[in-house]
Amino acid sequence: QVQLVESGGGLVQAGGSLRLSCKASGRDISVYAMGWFRQAPGKEREFVASISCTGGSPNYAYSVNGRFTMSRDNFKNTVYLQMSSLKPDDTAVYYCAADTTMSFKAPYWGQGTQVTVSS
Repeated sequence: QVQLVESGGGLVQAGGSLRLSCKASGRDISVYAMGWFRQAPGKEREFVASISCTGGSPNYAYSVNGRFTMSRDNFKNTVYLQMSSLKPDDTAVYYCAADTTMSFKAPYWGQGTQVTVSS
């Protein structure tokens, strides 16, 4: 079993940047596909970005493509989400996920970190 802890959230003005981190423990994340999801108030959780266990080019939701960059450091057992040109619509709780496949049908979840973008 793997435990995930997100950090790096906070309050930022529109146009600003934040970098989220997700530190894993319990297992080596090199065997997992990793993803970032978010949930805004009153909305369902949605996909943001994902990266396979071997790395390579991440996948992004259309709404964040070109503004967010996901990366992984298997030696540090950590994944990152660099967020730039933030918009108020990016306000949400951001969750890290680990799964054995890129479908993320039954992932391990972190507890989430709040990102608030003010206009």
